[in-house]
Amino acid sequence: MDVLVVDDHPIVLQGCRRVLEDAGVGTVHEATGIAAGYRRFRRHRPDLVVADLTFQGASLSGLALIRRIRAVAPGTRILVFSMHDDPEIAARALESGAAGYVLKDTASSELHLAFERVRDGGTYVAPSLAAEVDRLRREAPAAPPLTPRERQILARLGAGRPHGAIAEELGLSYKTIANACTQLRRKLGARTLADLIRIALRDSARNA
Repeated sequence: MDVLVVDDHPIVLQGCRRVLEDAGVGTVHEATGIAAGYRRFRRHRPDLVVADLTFQGASLSGLALIRRIRAVAPGTRILVFSMHDDPEIAARALESGAAGYVLKDTASSELHLAFERVRDGGTYVAPSLAAEVDRLRREAPAAPPLTPRERQILARLGAGRPHGAIAEELGLSYKTIANACTQLRRKLGARTLADLIRIALRDSARNA
């Protein structure tokens, strides 16, 4: 079995390698960043990926890596190994496609257990987070049915673009953008443009 570990801390990489080798993993690939991790994944196609979520200068960029891997290889098993003990972040990781979430301050025996569960097709969430993560996932509202164009506009609102700039970037009229924003407010339950921008910022952070 091949495993890829993506983390920018050498000590973490070393510790993960030791735990994985103790678990009988034949080959452990390593990467210290998102771009390098994705390149190594495409080159080696490991059976399982162990990834951090936060890399220097790119908060929670590991979520984007999870989504990219799952997009090209839906069967790949992914275990998040993170310092974040926030159940909302753990829930986002699982929604992005991870099968497990374990904390870095845990004992090596728990990392070993989490790896085996995910490797064998199961799921694993750190015990201190499991109940709250389950509640968050059960209560999460259904995503609104936005069109690709509406998502483009929402993303640009989240990036601080005014209506005129969005119209120019997308090759549309100002009126079309204004009407689309009105429709977005209706769909997303935003009373004002300021409310819509706040939702756009939240959506942008979720997809970071």
